[in-house]
Amino acid sequence: MLSIEERFSIALHHTARAWRLALDAHLKYLGIGQAGWMAISIVAKASHPLSQKELANQLAVEGPTVVATVDRLMRAGLMLRVPSETDRRVKLLVLTDAGRALYAKVRAEADAFRTSTLSEIDRATLQSAAEILEALRARIESAI
Repeated sequence: MLSIEERFSIALHHTARAWRLALDAHLKYLGIGQAGWMAISIVAKASHPLSQKELANQLAVEGPTVVATVDRLMRAGLMLRVPSETDRRVKLLVLTDAGRALYAKVRAEADAFRTSTLSEIDRATLQSAAEILEALRARIESAI
C-alpha cells in the first residue's frame, strides 16, 4: 500500500503530465508544439524582456534546448532576439506581431481548457488545492 506522500507525488506528476498533453492536443491545430507554445506564453507574460537563460530557467530546460526552441520560433516569424541595452553579450527575447497574435489564440484555448476541465470542481476545493501547490512549490524552490 502506498503512503499518502507517495500517492500525492505520483498524482501530482501524472496530473501535470496529463494536463500538458491535453492542452498540447487542444493547441495542435495552431501548428505549434508544447515547447513552442510554452516559450511563447512565458515571454508574453513576462514583465520585462527575458534573456534565453531566464527563459530556460522558467521552462526548466538546459540552455541548448531553449536555443533550439527560440531558433524554431524565429524561423516561424514568432520571436526575435534583440540586443540588451545594458549588456552587449545578452540577447533578449520579444514576440513579433505574429507571435503576439498566436499567443492570443493560445491564451484563449488555454482559458477555455481550464474552464472546461475545472468547471465541476468546487471553488473552495480548487482554492485549497491551489494554495497547497503554491506552498509546495515555494518550499521546494527555497530548498534548491
